[in-house]
Amino acid sequence: MSGAPGGMMGGYGMGGYGYRMRGYRGGMMGGSMLRHRQVMTDGIPAVYARLRNPLPSSTAVIAAGNALYRANCAACHGDLGDGDGPAAAGMSPPPANLRWSMRRPVVGDAYLMWTISEGGGQIGTAMPAFKDALTETERWKLIRFLRTL
Repeated sequence: MSGAPGGMMGGYGMGGYGYRMRGYRGGMMGGSMLRHRQVMTDGIPAVYARLRNPLPSSTAVIAAGNALYRANCAACHGDLGDGDGPAAAGMSPPPANLRWSMRRPVVGDAYLMWTISEGGGQIGTAMPAFKDALTETERWKLIRFLRTL
């Protein structure tokens, strides 16, 4: 095993959760991996840790979540959630690739509610906090939509 920074895998391998991890589309993962690293190190904050989406996975709820995504998220995360929206240009780290993120085991309801509610300030990304901008129900609708990416 390598003695390079980043853990047993060495360098920027899986053990290091580094900034250079490659993602779903082959690009830099940036915010996705920063948040993943924080969860692996510190866990999800207790206030969010046991939350589960109370809303049904119905067509109406998903459609409402889609509308919320278009209004609040697509500019950075892109129409398909790839992190390639028009506002993403020049962001460092880049917005999370949500399609890639949604396939990670750590990305449960609690993780998503925490991420959307608190934003990226604690991990050094430009994602705003939505806990005061969207109601709790709106955030759950958004999460139902994200599950469809």
